[in-house]
Amino acid sequence: MTAPLAGRLAVVTGASRGIGLAIAESLQGAGAHVVRLARSLRDQESDGRTDVACDVTNPESVARAAGKVIATRGAPDVLVNAAGSFLLKPLADTSTEEFGEQLATNLGGPFAMLRVFLGPMITRGTGLIVTIGSIADHRAFPGNAAYGAGKYGLRGLHGVLAEEVSGTGLRATLIAPGPVDTDLWDAVDLHQPGFTARGDMLRAADVAEAVLFAATRPAHVVIPEMHIEPRR
Repeated sequence: MTAPLAGRLAVVTGASRGIGLAIAESLQGAGAHVVRLARSLRDQESDGRTDVACDVTNPESVARAAGKVIATRGAPDVLVNAAGSFLLKPLADTSTEEFGEQLATNLGGPFAMLRVFLGPMITRGTGLIVTIGSIADHRAFPGNAAYGAGKYGLRGLHGVLAEEVSGTGLRATLIAPGPVDTDLWDAVDLHQPGFTARGDMLRAADVAEAVLFAATRPAHVVIPEMHIEPRR
C-alpha cells in the first residue's frame, strides 16, 4: 500500500523532543519527508528526514532555516508549529522577562514561521498548517499567566490565519491537547490539587496521531479545531 503522505514535505518545529518529535516521527512514518526544526539540532540529512538548526524566537535563524528548506525542497505541504515553552508560576511572581520569553516562544515563534512559509504555500495553492495549542488556550488555570497568555494569543492567531487562507486551497487546524506526559513536568509537584498524574496524562503519540489524522484527510475536508484530553 502507498504511504498516505508519500511525496509530501512536512516541516515541524520543536521537533527534537516531546510532542514535536512524536509528530515528526509520525509524519515520516506515513511517508512524508520531514524537516525537523529545533535549536538543539544540527544541520544534517538522512533518508526521509532533514534536520535544520532553528531558534523560532530569532528572526535571522528562522529566515536561514526557511530559506534552506524552500531552496532545496520548496514550500511545505504540511507545516506544524509545535515548538513551545512552559512556565508554571503565579502572576504576581512572574517577571517581565519570563512573560516576554513565554510570548516569544509560544506566540512569536509560530508567527515567525507563518511569515516565512505562508506566502510560498499560498502561491502553490495547497497545504495544511497545524497549530499545537493547549487546553490552556481556552481554559484559565492558576499559575498560567504567561503560558496562558501566549496560548490564548496563539488561538487568536490561528483564527485569523484560518480566515485569511479561506479560498486559497490551504487548510488550518488547531489541535488543543490537555496535559501531555513530557519532560516539562519533571520539575512540577503534581501531587497538588488540580493536577493530573503523569500516568493519567495523554502521551505525545496521542497528539501526533491527531496531527496525522488532520494531515491525511482529503483536500476538501477542513478540521478547524480538535480538542483531545485524557479520560477522567
